[in-house]
Amino acid sequence: MIVRVADKWSMYVIHVLAESGTVRFSELRRRVDGVSQRMLTVTLRGLERDGLVRRTMHPEVPPRVEYSLTPLGATLRQHIRGLVAWAAAHLAEVDAARAVYDRRNGPPARLGVAERQLAKRRVALRKA
Repeated sequence: MIVRVADKWSMYVIHVLAESGTVRFSELRRRVDGVSQRMLTVTLRGLERDGLVRRTMHPEVPPRVEYSLTPLGATLRQHIRGLVAWAAAHLAEVDAARAVYDRRNGPPARLGVAERQLAKRRVALRKA
């Protein structure tokens, strides 16, 4: 269970659903920056299996599918909000530590998806 909750996409999805309530798949994908359609589908299925997310399919043409947190998933809201707040509060310290590390060891050869997303968020936070 801890693996599911600690997964970066799961945390992000839970955070978005906690802030947004019930959301359609396409809107969720727009809000979870950088996630592929396949990874979002896999993440949502895992969260649904664990009882954290509710998937509601409306019998319409075309079918409308919405996602929301279950009561169990909602119990994670404060914990994840705390992690997001911690990350925002310590962004400058993490940036400084990375700069020291990169000067000593050289920058990473290639930034991963998570690193690119963090770089975008840093720019957005600095502008705010």
